[in-house]
Amino acid sequence: MSLRPPEEPPAPYVPPPSEAPARDIAQLGWSAPGRWLKLGWHDLAANPGISLFFGVAFWAMALALTEVFRSQPEYTMTLVSGCLLVGPFLALGLYDASRRREQGLQPDFVASITCWKDHLRSLSLLVGVLIVLELLWGRASLVVIAVFFTTGMPSSVGIAQAVLNPQNLEFLMAYLMVGGVFATLVFATSVVSIPMILDRDTDAITAAITSIEVVLNNTGVMLWWAALIVGLTAAAMLLPWSLGLLLVGPLLGHGSWHAYRQSVRWRAAP
Repeated sequence: MSLRPPEEPPAPYVPPPSEAPARDIAQLGWSAPGRWLKLGWHDLAANPGISLFFGVAFWAMALALTEVFRSQPEYTMTLVSGCLLVGPFLALGLYDASRRREQGLQPDFVASITCWKDHLRSLSLLVGVLIVLELLWGRASLVVIAVFFTTGMPSSVGIAQAVLNPQNLEFLMAYLMVGGVFATLVFATSVVSIPMILDRDTDAITAAITSIEVVLNNTGVMLWWAALIVGLTAAAMLLPWSLGLLLVGPLLGHGSWHAYRQSVRWRAAP
């Protein structure tokens, strides 16, 4: 009777190396947002036609927001969340112009308004995620109003006085807390993900995770960047007919491209 040699144990499974480009999250200083705005201004000045076109689009969004505030103020935050959703995608054309200028190419108007076509799958998935957040935000806002607003929904004329009424202090705190949570989620998910998809054609999940990592690794600086975005946008809308958005909208769009470029560092292929 012959003895069979013992069978060798199977070799452990080793997954194939990832084909995704390696990237590092940069550590940002407090001066970074100011540098992004400066670079964005240079892009705006170099491409006034493209910048003005998208500035008009941002301005139209502001007019719509103003009209909703006047007629149905309870839906204002819902539309604000929608603007936070649409704004970064509208800025794709500005990202494309900044990218081309950075590469030494001449920005092209047609390319700036059609640059989304080559990244439709990833952008569609990211849009879906942000739409879910936007819908949840709108629903949560209405629930907070129904539960905490004790003096009845005011007209647009007296909304400031009604909100600041001491009887509505709980409403104000709850509204700001809920709005802050959803605004932070939208910002963290989209702050660098959309320009990253345009630049590297990455999938939506990788881009969103990278964007969140940028915010988690540079929380203070990115909150400062968010505050600048909100502050400049509010200042622009305080001008007659919100005309300041014709300039501030493109400036923030171009600046957001540089925020991505300086936040995410790509390693050279071996």
